[in-house]
This record gives sequence, C-alpha cells and structure tokens, in this order.
Amino acid sequence: MNHTPTFPPLMSGEAATGPALDHAALRAAMGCDAGLITYNLGATEMQAALVFAPEVPLARAMSMLPLCGVGLQNALGALAPPEVAVHLEWQGGIRVNGARCGAFKALAADNAPDAVPDWLVIGFTLPLVPPSDEMGKTPDQTALFAEGCADVSPPALLEAWGRHTLHWITRWEDDGTRPLHAEWRGLAHGIGEPTEIAGQSGTFLGVDEDFGMLLRNDDGTHLVPLTTLLEDLP
Repeated sequence: MNHTPTFPPLMSGEAATGPALDHAALRAAMGCDAGLITYNLGATEMQAALVFAPEVPLARAMSMLPLCGVGLQNALGALAPPEVAVHLEWQGGIRVNGARCGAFKALAADNAPDAVPDWLVIGFTLPLVPPSDEMGKTPDQTALFAEGCADVSPPALLEAWGRHTLHWITRWEDDGTRPLHAEWRGLAHGIGEPTEIAGQSGTFLGVDEDFGMLLRNDDGTHLVPLTTLLEDLP
C-alpha cells in the first residue's frame, strides 16, 4: 500500500505535502520538466496533478482536462470491478456509479485563451472514504471505497492514471482530437440535459473541436470554452 509510485518514461513523480495541484503549479513556475506528477495519497482522499508544457494556445491545450479525465476512467476501468461505472462531467467532475466523487481542476501560467502558456497543470481530487457514515443524507456524493473499490490501491491507481494519460497524450499528438472526442463522449455525463455554467443556463448539446461546451437556450446556441474552468493561481 505504501510503495513509492513509479511512472513510465517521460513522466516522473514527486510527493506533495499539501494540495497536489498547488504543488505542481509551484514546481511548474520554477521550471520543472513537463511530465511531473505530484501526488498526495492520504487515508481518506488521493490527489494528483500533471504538469504540461503546451506548444499550442491555451484554448487548444485545455483539451488536456478531459484527456486526463479519460485517463482516470481508463485506469479505474482496469483496476475496479467491472460493474463500477465512471463518468465525466464537462466541468471536471468525476462520477462513480452516478454520484459525484471528486473532480479535476486546471491551472495555467497565463489564462489568455490565445496565448501559449509556459505551463498548464491538470489535477484531481478523489475521495476514498465517505466523510461520515450518514451517506444517505448526501445521496449525490460518494467515495471510491464506498462503491465496491476497496481493493483498489491508490498508488496502483496513480500509476495507472499516468500510463493511460500518457497513452492518450500520444494519441492526441499523433491522431488529433477525433479519437479522444469519441472516447470522451461515451463517458460524458449530462449531454442532452439542462445545465448551468458560467452564468448561462440551457441544454448541453455537446462540445466543439476543443471541447468547448455547446449550450442551447432561447437565445440560440452558445459556446462556453474550457478556459472558463481555469482556477486562479494560488
């Protein structure tokens, strides 16, 4: 359970004492190599974040947010019992067997959509055990171990996330967005349903080439770019 995670070539790991996303952003700002995975594997939740050095404008590079989500779903698909269903919210939320179970977040050196940022960090928090025994009071919230995944080792899941995410990065670089779109759409939560995002409400129609949300309401169809999900720097 406590072994030090190992990662494929082009990736490296570093334990964080605080939030993994903030640690990764700090290391990125200091000039670390792309491919660094920072992690904090606690008893009740696990956190991890991956540093990117984009070569494309931020609006395109933000595809790494859904890509990292697909990587986690694939990793859980390999390690969890087959009946465990994992889906991804456009906003970064993770759903396990229909209930919310952690989320992905993103930080960048520069939030301008047309700029190529010095770095981009994508990270997730995944609760492992419920905060209390009274889960019935919050049926829309769950934790990984409460969904039949008690045998999933956080270090093994972290390693699998690294491998599957690297696989999808390679496919994205070689084949463009089409394969990632197809994979993500099969895992997406809420397409065709009412939603509210960035002060707008409407029906979630799907996504554009760069995974921007297409939102339809009485005023027409609107594009909500993924860059609207960027967190403020710590």
